[in-house]
Amino acid sequence: MHYKSLNQIAPSVSFEEAVVFGLAPDKGLYFPEEIKSLPISFFEKIETLSNVEIAFETIKQFVGNEIPEDDLKQILTETLNFDFPLSKIEENIFSLELYHGPTMAFKDVGARFMARCLAYFNKKNPSQKNTILVATSGDTGGAVASGFLGVSNVEVVILYPSGKVSDIQERQLTTLGQNITALEVDGVFDDCQDMVKKAFLDDDLAHKNLTSANSINVARWLPQMFYFFFAYKELKKHNKPLIISVPSGNFGNICAGILAKKIGLPIQHFVASTNENDTVPRFMTNGVYSPQPSKATLSNAMDVGNPSNFIRIQELYQHDLSAFKNDFSSYRFSDEETIAIMKKIHAEFNYIAEPHGAVGYLGLKKELTNNPNCIGVFLETAHPIKFSDIVESTLDLKLPIPKQIKSVINKEKKSIKIKSYDDLKDFLN
Repeated sequence: MHYKSLNQIAPSVSFEEAVVFGLAPDKGLYFPEEIKSLPISFFEKIETLSNVEIAFETIKQFVGNEIPEDDLKQILTETLNFDFPLSKIEENIFSLELYHGPTMAFKDVGARFMARCLAYFNKKNPSQKNTILVATSGDTGGAVASGFLGVSNVEVVILYPSGKVSDIQERQLTTLGQNITALEVDGVFDDCQDMVKKAFLDDDLAHKNLTSANSINVARWLPQMFYFFFAYKELKKHNKPLIISVPSGNFGNICAGILAKKIGLPIQHFVASTNENDTVPRFMTNGVYSPQPSKATLSNAMDVGNPSNFIRIQELYQHDLSAFKNDFSSYRFSDEETIAIMKKIHAEFNYIAEPHGAVGYLGLKKELTNNPNCIGVFLETAHPIKFSDIVESTLDLKLPIPKQIKSVINKEKKSIKIKSYDDLKDFLN
């Protein structure tokens, strides 16, 4: 498998090179040169397969022969060693809970898969050292820190916006030590992401072998396809068209879902549910992609004004907006609507949704009004405890603390404060 740059200038690279480089030299995101549909027989027997077997069949074309099958299966076994349960909320509406991993966020899968791929490649080249440079708006930092903790020859540097992530999210990325360093940025997520992208293209930092563990990296992005196959496996028996609503910030997760559809997964429609950061909903209305500075909201992991992965989605539809609209809708919801629906879901269905999942539910309900004969899934991307201040005050309850959170809640936070790209460059050098 080879990967091209979506800026069309840099040469194609292997899967390994795409993982190690992260971003192409021409600033483009890597994208597979060829996408093959899975055989119909795979979907006919999917309910008999384990999650690891499903993941292997899904991902193997994108890895090619660069990781032997037995090693790839072992990587997937280690990556997927927790559950992905579907909870029925109401008739024909389910929550797919993606927060049962070590950091209680959906990004655990991508971070663990990428860490193990990089460790495999480094084992082949023991003199090779890498610096993972990643920006986070919430959960990416903790997932990457956990996934790469202790990986040989890999240093991890995480940039996060000061005061704009929850206390638990911050502790998950600032308390681990070892090969993990957290840089606290005076700014918003887009500032962090811009610094990371600039560093990748800075010749003065070439000796650091920088790569990203954001969803711009193919090894972080591609395994997110698995969730959608797992949901279909469980809901196939209902024999109804499937609509999936994804709370969306940087659009990597929903982009992976669309790729899953492109290789044959029978999903009728996707909904990208956003908060006030509505670049994509506006695009769907007027056809103009006009990013704006991100705004702080209760669903902070979605506070992204210029989502990196949207260009991959456009590529999957050859930039044909009309074809795109057949498969995809995007809706914006306010903090007030988010709070109101969190209360309603808890009161009527005894289910605790955190702000991101609540936005996903809102988008699903809106789409199902046009498709009442479908079955719907919204993604719950993080455990409610990660937003305990909002959840507990909104629902007037006290959340029990899961064991994954107890392990970091009382540890000392250690971060380095920076204000500019020059500060980042000085640190890396």
